[in-house]
Amino acid sequence: MRKLSANIAQLVAMRAAAGPTMEASQPGRLREVESFGTNPGALKAKCYIPAQIAQKPALVVILHGCTQTADGYDHGAGWSQLADDHGFILLFPEQQRSNNPNLCFNWFSRADNVRDRGETLSIRQMIETMIDAHGIDTSRIFITGLSAGGAMTSILLASYPELFAGGAIIAGLPFGAASNVQQALEAMRAPDTLSGDQLGDRVRSASDHTGPWPRVAIWHGAADQTVKSSNADAILAQWLSVHELDEAPNSTEDIAGHRYRIWHDAKGRALIEDYRIADMGHGTPLATTGNDACGTPMPHMLEAGISSTRRIAASWGLLNDQTVVQRPKPINRATAETPNSLSTTKAGLETLSSAKPARAAANKGSVQKIIEDALRSAGLMR
Repeated sequence: MRKLSANIAQLVAMRAAAGPTMEASQPGRLREVESFGTNPGALKAKCYIPAQIAQKPALVVILHGCTQTADGYDHGAGWSQLADDHGFILLFPEQQRSNNPNLCFNWFSRADNVRDRGETLSIRQMIETMIDAHGIDTSRIFITGLSAGGAMTSILLASYPELFAGGAIIAGLPFGAASNVQQALEAMRAPDTLSGDQLGDRVRSASDHTGPWPRVAIWHGAADQTVKSSNADAILAQWLSVHELDEAPNSTEDIAGHRYRIWHDAKGRALIEDYRIADMGHGTPLATTGNDACGTPMPHMLEAGISSTRRIAASWGLLNDQTVVQRPKPINRATAETPNSLSTTKAGLETLSSAKPARAAANKGSVQKIIEDALRSAGLMR
């Protein structure tokens, strides 16, 4: 078994390689969602509601990476810039340092990475609160995330496939990649050597879903040394199996020097897209010049001559929305219904399972204490 000291050394090396963090104040455009159910994962929630929204707005859920904040990720990726132009609404779940000292979503924890538990359930509750408060079109809910946020995107797509029309996984990992810190570090270097059907079975067994599956886009830097691009291969194999598609794509293109492949269903609808960004390391691809300019380069937000934000939004049909001058009703902090009280006819979702108001200390206590003590010793946590 790999020693804890070796794991901590790996974390130290990863932190050093990551360079400056994005915790410093960025020009914040987001506002906090103060109440969204029982919140068993003890996360924060922020949102962006543009001044003009579509008549029946779409919702995009955006998950930041390690060392990042919701405001910092939005500033880097430029999502609120597109929301202003096209009238869709944004939700940004945000990790707290008390949950993870590096602000990573806990995608490797069994307390958080399965349906109706911990952080996964908290994010679902946030989404249902946004549906209730802002009249979201429940057929147009999408999710994307970077790195740990990308891994959590895989988890949300597998755990709640009935909730999402599509997802985009950026520098992430396949669903079921890890259940503890050691497995997480090993998976980041090299995913399990499983067949596509074995990987697909992990998704199929994550819920009792029998309906259509969400479409998936995969974005990964070919030179990523933090989360190796073999993880993108595993994500692709996993979702090709889920969608019952052949390995050969319907088309392959070169876009700005990057390989793009796409898989369609029998009716010609795109189900899986795969972008491999040449010579790019660990981060979200940006284009900051030209007509597609969107976002701001910073650590892990990398100029690549291609805007993942714009291309993801376009593939989901979000850039076609007609906006209207309409202020959405605000969330009433005192009287807003909790997600547990939403009816299936109103939200288009089945009733939430019951959950305790707070995360049980036993879920994370002993393991979290060991990791935090080691990180303090390594100088990674105050």
